[in-house]
Amino acid sequence: MTWVEFPYAALGAMACWAGGSVLSVMQGRNGSLKAPGLLLMLSGTAVITGFLVLFWAGIDRPPLRTLGETRLWYAVLIPLVGFLVEYRWKIGWLKYYCVVLASFFLAINLLYPDVYDKSLMPALQSGWFIPHVVVYLVGYVLLAASSAAAWHNIFRKKGGDRQNVHSLSHHLAVLGFVFLSFGLVFGALWAKEAWGHYWTWDPKETWALISWLGYLGYLHLYSMNVEKQRLQWYLALAFLVLLVCWFGVNYLPSAANSVHSYQSS
Repeated sequence: MTWVEFPYAALGAMACWAGGSVLSVMQGRNGSLKAPGLLLMLSGTAVITGFLVLFWAGIDRPPLRTLGETRLWYAVLIPLVGFLVEYRWKIGWLKYYCVVLASFFLAINLLYPDVYDKSLMPALQSGWFIPHVVVYLVGYVLLAASSAAAWHNIFRKKGGDRQNVHSLSHHLAVLGFVFLSFGLVFGALWAKEAWGHYWTWDPKETWALISWLGYLGYLHLYSMNVEKQRLQWYLALAFLVLLVCWFGVNYLPSAANSVHSYQSS
Protein backbone atom coordinates (compact mmCIF):
# COMPACT_ATOMS: atom_id res chain seq x y z
CA MET A 1 0.00 0.00 0.00
CA THR A 2 1.00 3.63 -0.50
CA TRP A 3 -0.27 7.07 0.51
CA VAL A 4 -2.79 6.69 -2.33
CA GLU A 5 -4.75 4.15 -0.25
CA PHE A 6 -4.19 6.02 3.03
CA PRO A 7 -7.49 7.98 2.98
CA TYR A 8 -9.52 4.76 2.93
CA ALA A 9 -7.64 3.35 5.93
CA ALA A 10 -7.68 6.65 7.85
CA LEU A 11 -11.38 7.30 7.30
CA GLY A 12 -12.20 3.68 8.09
CA ALA A 13 -10.26 3.81 11.34
CA MET A 14 -11.81 7.11 12.38
CA ALA A 15 -15.30 5.81 11.60
CA CYS A 16 -14.69 2.72 13.76
CA TRP A 17 -13.31 4.83 16.63
CA ALA A 18 -16.27 7.22 16.43
CA GLY A 19 -18.86 4.44 16.28
CA GLY A 20 -17.16 2.50 19.06
CA SER A 21 -16.97 5.61 21.24
CA VAL A 22 -20.68 6.28 20.82
CA LEU A 23 -21.57 2.71 21.74
CA SER A 24 -19.19 2.76 24.72
CA VAL A 25 -20.65 6.01 26.04
CA MET A 26 -24.15 4.55 25.69
CA GLN A 27 -23.23 1.45 27.69
CA GLY A 28 -24.35 3.31 30.82
CA ARG A 29 -27.93 2.93 29.59
CA ASN A 30 -27.50 -0.42 27.92
CA GLY A 31 -24.74 -2.66 29.26
CA SER A 32 -24.92 -4.95 26.24
CA LEU A 33 -23.27 -2.21 24.13
CA LYS A 34 -19.96 -2.41 26.03
CA ALA A 35 -18.49 -5.35 24.09
CA PRO A 36 -19.46 -4.18 20.57
CA GLY A 37 -18.26 -0.66 21.43
CA LEU A 38 -14.84 -1.90 22.50
CA LEU A 39 -14.65 -4.28 19.56
CA LEU A 40 -15.38 -1.47 17.12
CA MET A 41 -12.72 0.76 18.68
CA LEU A 42 -10.18 -2.08 18.53
CA SER A 43 -11.17 -2.62 14.89
CA GLY A 44 -10.28 1.00 14.13
CA THR A 45 -6.80 0.49 15.54
CA ALA A 46 -6.48 -2.81 13.66
CA VAL A 47 -7.34 -1.05 10.38
CA ILE A 48 -4.70 1.66 10.73
CA THR A 49 -2.13 -0.84 12.08
CA GLY A 50 -2.76 -3.07 9.08
CA PHE A 51 -2.22 -0.11 6.77
CA LEU A 52 1.07 0.73 8.51
CA VAL A 53 2.36 -2.83 8.06
CA LEU A 54 1.36 -2.97 4.39
CA PHE A 55 2.69 0.55 3.81
CA TRP A 56 6.05 -0.53 5.27
CA ALA A 57 6.11 -3.48 2.85
CA GLY A 58 5.03 -1.25 -0.03
CA ILE A 59 7.74 1.39 0.31
CA ASP A 60 10.39 -1.20 1.17
CA ARG A 61 11.89 0.85 4.02
CA PRO A 62 10.88 1.72 7.60
CA PRO A 63 8.09 4.35 7.40
CA LEU A 64 9.78 6.59 9.95
CA ARG A 65 11.43 9.23 7.80
CA THR A 66 8.91 12.03 7.34
CA LEU A 67 6.62 13.86 9.74
CA GLY A 68 3.62 12.29 8.02
CA GLU A 69 5.03 8.83 8.63
CA THR A 70 5.68 9.54 12.32
CA ARG A 71 2.11 10.88 12.66
CA LEU A 72 0.92 7.56 11.25
CA TRP A 73 2.84 5.67 13.94
CA TYR A 74 1.43 8.02 16.55
CA ALA A 75 -2.12 7.23 15.41
CA VAL A 76 -1.35 3.52 15.75
CA LEU A 77 0.28 3.72 19.17
CA ILE A 78 -1.75 6.17 21.23
CA PRO A 79 -5.08 4.25 21.13
CA LEU A 80 -3.15 1.25 22.46
CA VAL A 81 -2.19 3.32 25.51
CA GLY A 82 -5.88 4.04 26.16
CA PHE A 83 -6.80 0.36 25.84
CA LEU A 84 -3.93 -0.75 28.10
CA VAL A 85 -4.88 1.82 30.74
CA GLU A 86 -8.46 0.53 30.74
CA TYR A 87 -7.23 -3.04 31.00
CA ARG A 88 -4.67 -2.31 33.76
CA TRP A 89 -6.37 0.39 35.84
CA LYS A 90 -10.05 0.04 34.77
CA ILE A 91 -10.08 3.69 33.67
CA GLY A 92 -12.11 3.82 30.47
CA TRP A 93 -12.33 7.52 29.63
CA LEU A 94 -8.68 7.92 28.59
CA LYS A 95 -9.21 5.89 25.43
CA TYR A 96 -11.62 8.53 24.13
CA TYR A 97 -8.93 11.22 24.41
CA CYS A 98 -6.49 8.84 22.75
CA VAL A 99 -8.66 8.11 19.70
CA VAL A 100 -9.42 11.84 19.34
CA LEU A 101 -5.67 12.58 19.29
CA ALA A 102 -5.10 9.73 16.84
CA SER A 103 -7.88 11.04 14.58
CA PHE A 104 -6.43 14.54 14.78
CA PHE A 105 -3.05 13.39 13.48
CA LEU A 106 -4.64 11.26 10.77
CA ALA A 107 -6.65 14.30 9.72
CA ILE A 108 -3.44 16.33 9.40
CA ASN A 109 -2.06 13.62 7.12
CA LEU A 110 -5.25 13.72 5.06
CA LEU A 111 -5.10 17.50 4.70
CA TYR A 112 -1.34 17.63 4.08
CA PRO A 113 -0.43 14.32 2.39
CA ASP A 114 3.18 13.21 2.21
CA VAL A 115 4.98 12.76 -1.08
CA TYR A 116 5.38 9.10 -1.99
CA ASP A 117 9.09 8.42 -1.68
CA LYS A 118 11.00 5.17 -1.17
CA SER A 119 14.42 6.75 -0.72
CA LEU A 120 16.35 6.49 2.54
CA MET A 121 19.47 8.63 2.84
CA PRO A 122 22.72 7.04 4.12
CA ALA A 123 22.45 8.59 7.61
CA LEU A 124 19.16 6.72 8.13
CA GLN A 125 20.54 3.37 6.98
CA SER A 126 21.71 2.59 10.49
CA GLY A 127 20.80 -0.09 12.97
CA TRP A 128 19.95 2.68 15.45
CA PHE A 129 17.37 4.30 13.16
CA ILE A 130 14.33 2.15 14.01
CA PRO A 131 14.93 1.75 17.79
CA HIS A 132 15.72 5.46 18.20
CA VAL A 133 12.58 6.73 16.44
CA VAL A 134 10.19 4.05 17.74
CA VAL A 135 11.35 4.49 21.33
CA TYR A 136 10.84 8.23 21.00
CA LEU A 137 7.35 7.76 19.54
CA VAL A 138 6.34 5.44 22.38
CA GLY A 139 7.60 8.08 24.81
CA TYR A 140 5.62 10.76 22.98
CA VAL A 141 2.34 8.83 23.10
CA LEU A 142 2.77 8.03 26.80
CA LEU A 143 3.45 11.68 27.59
CA ALA A 144 0.52 12.78 25.41
CA ALA A 145 -1.72 10.42 27.39
CA SER A 146 -0.25 11.82 30.61
CA SER A 147 -1.06 15.34 29.42
CA ALA A 148 -4.63 14.30 28.50
CA ALA A 149 -5.10 12.74 31.94
CA ALA A 150 -3.78 15.93 33.55
CA TRP A 151 -6.18 18.15 31.56
CA HIS A 152 -9.02 15.81 32.48
CA ASN A 153 -8.12 16.15 36.14
CA ILE A 154 -7.83 19.94 35.98
CA PHE A 155 -11.29 20.51 34.55
CA ARG A 156 -13.30 17.70 36.09
CA LYS A 157 -15.41 18.28 39.17
CA LYS A 158 -13.98 17.45 42.58
CA GLY A 159 -14.55 14.03 44.10
CA GLY A 160 -14.73 10.62 42.48
CA ASP A 161 -11.49 8.96 41.52
CA ARG A 162 -9.42 12.15 41.60
CA GLN A 163 -6.53 10.42 43.37
CA ASN A 164 -6.46 7.66 40.75
CA VAL A 165 -6.30 10.21 37.94
CA HIS A 166 -3.40 11.99 39.65
CA SER A 167 -1.64 8.66 39.89
CA LEU A 168 -2.47 7.79 36.28
CA SER A 169 -0.97 10.99 34.84
CA HIS A 170 2.11 10.52 37.04
CA HIS A 171 2.68 6.87 36.10
CA LEU A 172 2.31 7.67 32.39
CA ALA A 173 4.76 10.56 32.74
CA VAL A 174 7.31 8.34 34.47
CA LEU A 175 7.02 5.70 31.76
CA GLY A 176 7.25 8.35 29.06
CA PHE A 177 10.34 9.83 30.68
CA VAL A 178 12.04 6.42 30.66
CA PHE A 179 11.42 6.09 26.93
CA LEU A 180 12.58 9.67 26.32
CA SER A 181 15.81 8.83 28.13
CA PHE A 182 16.42 5.74 25.99
CA GLY A 183 15.58 7.76 22.88
CA LEU A 184 18.14 10.39 23.83
CA VAL A 185 20.85 7.77 24.38
CA PHE A 186 20.00 5.84 21.19
CA GLY A 187 20.06 9.12 19.28
CA ALA A 188 23.55 9.95 20.54
CA LEU A 189 24.81 6.50 19.54
CA TRP A 190 23.20 6.87 16.12
CA ALA A 191 24.74 10.33 15.67
CA LYS A 192 28.19 8.97 16.47
CA GLU A 193 27.78 6.29 13.82
CA ALA A 194 26.20 8.58 11.20
CA TRP A 195 28.07 11.87 11.68
CA GLY A 196 31.03 11.04 13.91
CA HIS A 197 29.82 12.99 16.97
CA TYR A 198 27.60 12.01 19.88
CA TRP A 199 26.20 15.53 20.21
CA THR A 200 26.39 18.63 18.00
CA TRP A 201 23.76 20.99 19.52
CA ASP A 202 21.70 20.61 16.37
CA PRO A 203 18.25 22.30 16.86
CA LYS A 204 16.52 18.91 17.08
CA GLU A 205 19.04 17.67 19.64
CA THR A 206 18.78 20.85 21.67
CA TRP A 207 14.99 20.66 21.88
CA ALA A 208 15.16 16.95 22.68
CA LEU A 209 17.37 17.84 25.65
CA ILE A 210 15.01 20.67 26.67
CA SER A 211 12.08 18.22 26.58
CA TRP A 212 13.97 15.70 28.67
CA LEU A 213 14.98 18.36 31.20
CA GLY A 214 11.37 19.55 31.34
CA TYR A 215 10.13 16.15 32.46
CA LEU A 216 13.12 15.71 34.75
CA GLY A 217 11.97 18.95 36.38
CA TYR A 218 8.51 17.43 36.87
CA LEU A 219 9.98 14.41 38.64
CA HIS A 220 12.04 16.73 40.84
CA LEU A 221 8.94 18.74 41.81
CA TYR A 222 7.01 15.52 42.45
CA SER A 223 9.74 14.31 44.81
CA MET A 224 9.45 17.64 46.68
CA ASN A 225 5.71 17.01 47.27
CA VAL A 226 4.59 20.07 45.32
CA GLU A 227 0.80 20.53 45.41
CA LYS A 228 -0.78 17.96 43.06
CA GLN A 229 -2.98 20.33 41.11
CA ARG A 230 0.07 22.39 40.17
CA LEU A 231 1.77 19.22 38.99
CA GLN A 232 -1.27 18.50 36.80
CA TRP A 233 -0.84 21.90 35.16
CA TYR A 234 2.86 21.14 34.69
CA LEU A 235 2.13 17.84 32.91
CA ALA A 236 -0.70 19.34 30.88
CA LEU A 237 1.56 22.08 29.50
CA ALA A 238 4.81 20.13 29.28
CA PHE A 239 3.56 18.27 26.23
CA LEU A 240 3.66 21.54 24.30
CA VAL A 241 7.46 21.43 24.58
CA LEU A 242 7.42 17.97 23.02
CA LEU A 243 5.30 19.27 20.16
CA VAL A 244 7.91 21.95 19.51
CA CYS A 245 10.60 19.27 19.48
CA TRP A 246 8.55 17.04 17.17
CA PHE A 247 7.07 19.60 14.73
CA GLY A 248 7.86 23.17 15.69
CA VAL A 249 11.62 22.90 15.45
CA ASN A 250 11.29 22.19 11.72
CA TYR A 251 9.99 25.74 11.20
CA LEU A 252 12.80 27.49 13.07
CA PRO A 253 15.30 29.40 10.88
CA SER A 254 18.14 27.32 12.32
CA ALA A 255 16.41 24.13 11.08
CA ALA A 256 17.54 24.89 7.52
CA ASN A 257 21.01 23.59 8.36
CA SER A 258 19.86 20.78 10.66
CA VAL A 259 21.24 17.31 10.03
CA HIS A 260 17.76 16.06 10.97
CA SER A 261 16.08 17.62 7.92
CA TYR A 262 14.88 14.60 5.97
CA GLN A 263 11.54 15.87 4.73
CA SER A 264 12.72 17.44 1.49
CA SER A 265 15.80 15.36 0.90
